[in-house]
Amino acid sequence: MDKTYNPADIETRIYHSWEKENYFPPAGTGPAYCIMLPPPNITGSLHMGHAFQHTLMDILVRYHRMQGDRALWQCGTDHAGIATQMVVERQLEQQGISRHDLGRKKFIERVWEWKQKSGSTITAQLRRMGTSMDWSRERFTMDEELSRAVRKVFIDLYNEKLIYRGKRLVNWDPVLHTAISDLEVINSEEDGFLWHIRYPRMDGKGYIVVATTRPETMLGDAAVAVHPDDERYCDLVGKEVILPLTDRRIPVIADEYVDPEFGTGCLKITPAHDFNDYAVWQRHFRHIPQMQSMPENGLINIFTFDAHVNENGPAAYQGMDRYQARKQIIADLENSDLIERIEPYKLMVPRGDRSHAVIEPYLTDQWYVKIKPLAGPAIRSVENGDIRFIPENWSKTYFEWMNNIQDWCISRQLWWGHQIPAWYDAEGNIYVGETEKDIRQQNNLPDDLQLVQDEDVLDTWFSSALWPFSTLGWPEQTEELNTFYPTSVLITGFDIIFFWVARMIMMGLKFMDDVPFREIYITGLIRDEHGQKMSKSKGNILDPIDLIDGINLEDLVNKRTTGLMQPHLAEKITKATRKQFPDGIQAYGTDALRFTFASLASNTRDINFDTGRIGGHRNFCNKIWNAARFVMMNFENKNNTIETSEIELNTYARWINTRLSQTIQNITQNLQGYRFDLAAKAIYEFTWDEYCDWYLELSKITLNDPQTTETEKNGTLFTLVDVLETLLRLMHPFIPFITEEIWQRVSRILGKDGKTIMLQPYPVVVQETDLDGSGLNEIQWIKDFIMNIRRVRAERNISPGKFLPVCFKDGTTKEISWLSQHEKYIKTLGKVESITRLDNAPVDAVVGLAGSMTVFIPLADLIDPQTELDKLQKDINRLNNDLERIGKKLDNSDFIQRAPQEIVDKEKNRLQETLIARDKLQEQYERIRKQVNWNA
Repeated sequence: MDKTYNPADIETRIYHSWEKENYFPPAGTGPAYCIMLPPPNITGSLHMGHAFQHTLMDILVRYHRMQGDRALWQCGTDHAGIATQMVVERQLEQQGISRHDLGRKKFIERVWEWKQKSGSTITAQLRRMGTSMDWSRERFTMDEELSRAVRKVFIDLYNEKLIYRGKRLVNWDPVLHTAISDLEVINSEEDGFLWHIRYPRMDGKGYIVVATTRPETMLGDAAVAVHPDDERYCDLVGKEVILPLTDRRIPVIADEYVDPEFGTGCLKITPAHDFNDYAVWQRHFRHIPQMQSMPENGLINIFTFDAHVNENGPAAYQGMDRYQARKQIIADLENSDLIERIEPYKLMVPRGDRSHAVIEPYLTDQWYVKIKPLAGPAIRSVENGDIRFIPENWSKTYFEWMNNIQDWCISRQLWWGHQIPAWYDAEGNIYVGETEKDIRQQNNLPDDLQLVQDEDVLDTWFSSALWPFSTLGWPEQTEELNTFYPTSVLITGFDIIFFWVARMIMMGLKFMDDVPFREIYITGLIRDEHGQKMSKSKGNILDPIDLIDGINLEDLVNKRTTGLMQPHLAEKITKATRKQFPDGIQAYGTDALRFTFASLASNTRDINFDTGRIGGHRNFCNKIWNAARFVMMNFENKNNTIETSEIELNTYARWINTRLSQTIQNITQNLQGYRFDLAAKAIYEFTWDEYCDWYLELSKITLNDPQTTETEKNGTLFTLVDVLETLLRLMHPFIPFITEEIWQRVSRILGKDGKTIMLQPYPVVVQETDLDGSGLNEIQWIKDFIMNIRRVRAERNISPGKFLPVCFKDGTTKEISWLSQHEKYIKTLGKVESITRLDNAPVDAVVGLAGSMTVFIPLADLIDPQTELDKLQKDINRLNNDLERIGKKLDNSDFIQRAPQEIVDKEKNRLQETLIARDKLQEQYERIRKQVNWNA
């Protein structure tokens, strides 16, 4: 083995061999186990959230594969309708052409060309993360097999009248010219204004004042609403006002949606351009004659698809962009003395996540899924336990949305995607079918009847909702479908419970008559070390590949600032990056990153990622590497073999085997309970604290002692390598590369068959313990005895190489026997000069306990008492200053009232910790002061 662990030398080589040897497809003989990869966008690249979730999925798949299960990790990518179309359109713009210049067919050909050349970036990055996906079954949501499944679902739902076409409000992107889902809308607080506009009363008795943040939409007002209990306006309900700048009369209505505290308590109702107003309109328009006399019963759309005022607006504003129209409308209202006042106002502005344009609620003809008939069975599947959320509290979020679900808009005004299988004749009749030929045959239509296919495509989430069964071959009844559906567990973030998880459940129950997965593990959101959401504008995004391979400072700065239009923001991010990573990001390797993700995978909603932790886990990998080198070097003199018939297991060997069995049980239970963090903790503590720091050091004494028998040495050597090999299998799902590299060497010593660790059996507890409770207590007592000595050495800054005299008193008969039996180990590991029994400890001794035995170390010849007193007093003074500062903060009522509760609690905890530390130092000070006085 190389002297130094270097992940760059092994990871790519090992992954290439895994894939070449085809180790990833299901090969076990046990039960089927399947995880569906949430398909990443072909336009995307791996981000921290991906890397985190994929690590957890890979841990489970590797664990079940090693258990002998038929483990399938079904992978693939999503065609990402909007994102992909934008990428290709930008490329065309650079050539001075648009998609309309090419036409639909040639544009789609260009998209496929781009996909073949550039659409595999993220799959290459997934390989870099060590993910053991079955690449031979990789799917793409636009594959013909999956497209056929999409068409069949659409046709079947349409024939059951669960899909319909209707005019409704949607989130409209005026730049991309398409409807988008709520998930693609980013709401952010921005500075704006609240305009108070006077609406003249029809009875000539003055006016009422309406407050709005979007005065341009008043051109589409259908009513003014007040709260039915608002005494200021109860006499106005049923009367009319004049809509300024138009010749329309609109009614005053009463609705409980109105907040009397907002603005003036009078709310303009613009049903074609506001979702809440649309709901108010639906409740009233059938009962209000004035609305029924308006165009479209008051549902007046005043904008074009690119947010310009259309022919429904007054002539003076037609053709104006919405913000140009806003300025002109405000000017005209002011000239007419119809502006009461204007005040600054913070408002939530919806922007498209792709175009960043302000989203417009827009009235259009769209295709919808009638969702409630599908939602009922999906709700019951969670209520009756067919599907289990982990953590369970996420089921409440699921129920809240599902019980208030609205019909799903599934059409998008794009060219890239699954084109809706619907055709229209000249009269607007709709025909739905697999192809135009099928439609003509099914409906006995004449050849000369012209049919035109709907130009819209389906929402990407529609095809993704079929992912658990379409990827397995449905609608064909394939062997894979029968074997792996329902899948075992879905791992995903809470942000897509509504948009993807719920829809997969509905579609799975509808078309497979069973749930798509048995369990749903919801992960937290990866944030930066300060708890802030990672975003490009904040300059705190971490690239998983940078953490694996490293990146220098200048390249990191360029990556974080590329594409930023605001110079001041780029300057801010540059400065922050240089401060955060003055030397760039070092290469940590994949295993260290994966283990960090596993250790962070608790049941919390937010997960703070600190690069300090990945550094610690890189050191952990180093520790494993060095331990393996020690074991391998000890076998060189044995020709890398050992006769197991000639071994004797001493107490330490039996202890480490017992602790290994307990650790296997602990890790297995936590993996089955999706507590990756606790499993990682158990691995870390056993490997570092017990195997490396204790057993390896104890074994050195056994192996180097000339009085040790050959069979005991053989037993120690066998235990070293046997525990290491078991530990490698135990750790493999978490850190696959380093475990594979070391296992290839270690397995040969033990005569293990097999080419790869990933197909070896996962460790199980064959016998629960090799030591009873008394034996474990014996080793723990030895550790406590030695740790007392090490603690004194550390606290007193005594040289690590200096051998110390140790005294003891008291202790049970058993403890005195243990001391005698293990004296050479205690002396060697504790660097002890002598061990003497004394009935009374001298005043100048530092005392500790090992069981009921008192251990003390005389300090008279080891430290200068006055120097130690001065040092302790300095530390005590510092802690007293900290106590005073924290106390003042907690005594400040403003701080207690205004600071978040977690900050207040943190300060209270710091106060207690500082008090304990100060009192401990004070006790040491008093003990040494007594020693000085006694000597004087």
